[in-house]
Amino acid sequence: MKPLKLTMSAFGPYSGTTVIDFEKMGNSGLFLICGDTGAGKTTIFDAITYALFEKTSGSTRDINSVRSDFASMDVFTEVTLEFVHKGKRYIVNRYPEQLRKSERGNKLVEQKKGASILLPDGKKIDSRNEVKSIISDIFGGIGYDQFKQIAMIAQGEFL
Repeated sequence: MKPLKLTMSAFGPYSGTTVIDFEKMGNSGLFLICGDTGAGKTTIFDAITYALFEKTSGSTRDINSVRSDFASMDVFTEVTLEFVHKGKRYIVNRYPEQLRKSERGNKLVEQKKGASILLPDGKKIDSRNEVKSIISDIFGGIGYDQFKQIAMIAQGEFL
């Protein structure tokens, strides 16, 4: 799996929309994400694993706290990951349960968590269970724990 683009909206410390275009990093297939403490490296990993598996990358972050404390109620919390696997392009989107502004009026309504995936043939799947199954199929049965060990090492968990 090669990430192409990661879009985070009101996720972690990012109050607005932040886009990371991995395609700008070249075609080598391997890259290192590094930076100072607090720069947001782990948030990138959290967003990738959240998009794919509805879990964060480490055991120190609670899945119920992915929404940015700095985001206004106008900003919807979601993560979109565009990636290529075996030459096929996928786009997965996931959002947590959250309060959001009503489409009518100024009241707040509860939004249930959800997920979708856009498949290479253009078909869009909007069921969390189906997205989970499709992700598992794409990765040949590799789950969250194995993905973390293979694709990324979360801070403080390399032992």
